[in-house]
Amino acid sequence: MIRFEPRTERDGLWTAASFAMAIAAGLAVSALLLASTGANVGQVFSALVQGAVGSPKAIATTLVKATPIILTGLATVIAFRAQLWSIGQEGQVFAGAMGGYFGAQVLAGLPAVVFFPGVLVFGMVAGVALGWLAAVLKNRFGVNEIISTVMLNYLIVYLLSWMLQGGPWGESGGTISYQQSPTLPSEAFLPALFGSSRLHAGVLLPFLAAAICSMVLSRTPLGYEIRGLGYNPEALRHKGVNIGRTVTIILMASGALAALAGAVELFGVAHRLRADNLVGLGYAGIIVGMIGGLRPLGTVMAGLFFGGLASGAVYMRVLGDVPAALVPAIQGITLFFFLCAGVLARYRVVVKVAVQ
Repeated sequence: MIRFEPRTERDGLWTAASFAMAIAAGLAVSALLLASTGANVGQVFSALVQGAVGSPKAIATTLVKATPIILTGLATVIAFRAQLWSIGQEGQVFAGAMGGYFGAQVLAGLPAVVFFPGVLVFGMVAGVALGWLAAVLKNRFGVNEIISTVMLNYLIVYLLSWMLQGGPWGESGGTISYQQSPTLPSEAFLPALFGSSRLHAGVLLPFLAAAICSMVLSRTPLGYEIRGLGYNPEALRHKGVNIGRTVTIILMASGALAALAGAVELFGVAHRLRADNLVGLGYAGIIVGMIGGLRPLGTVMAGLFFGGLASGAVYMRVLGDVPAALVPAIQGITLFFFLCAGVLARYRVVVKVAVQ
């Protein structure tokens, strides 16, 4: 009989080996899939690497694409480490972009040193509000956070749709109204780094956020409460911790991080509110956080890897002459093996032979 048993201690070497095997397996299966279409496998993988890290421009694109999913991954880490299964990162990304856009209207004309921190704070406050609402529903009415956060995702997306389609933020041209806002003025774009047209200052925020999350989780009373809530909430309650207050703080902090992703994407990449620019960032962050072992460093590494996949996919499709449908298939294959590696890293496979 085969059984999975949780590991009492994490083995760093085994974890690294698990993910190395996942990469190898993902590449092998992807190669078979590509070969079945008649594509040149070596050329395709070369294009993937070139598109991810083959030039300063490619590296910049990888960092930009990794930025929002690392931030939403960190939001996942904060909530899931406490066994608060918030699925609200997607809606909080939208809320962050909406809050940031509103902030840009309020703070227009102010100096950059005030404007940029201000609009990011406006975005984070919107995410905090959604997190607070989910906490109130859980603490006061016993509503499961999975249900409340998923429902809030729908509400915020439909609110954005209304705001853009005939609402106050929609851009109109003649008799046609599009589901997008007018483009932000150029002075509202996040400053570029190293003279790059792609690399904006927002790419620094995931690394700063990861360092802060790591410090909070390992060196502060709040981090102790987060870990305690995840391990044994009853023991934490008997130690005098206000569980409801801790739940509220965790969900608000998680919402702030996910919303920051939306605000950064708005001011650094999209430069206008459009729903299709934000779709999937929150759900991708949940996956990245899980693959990263619910640890800030692991989340950063997983986010960079999937940012590289997203960046290299364009080169893979163009230079490798790969059908467009194969690109998400290869990403899905890689994701599947990474999730398997995450299970292997946390659980031990035990084989017991029945004695007759």
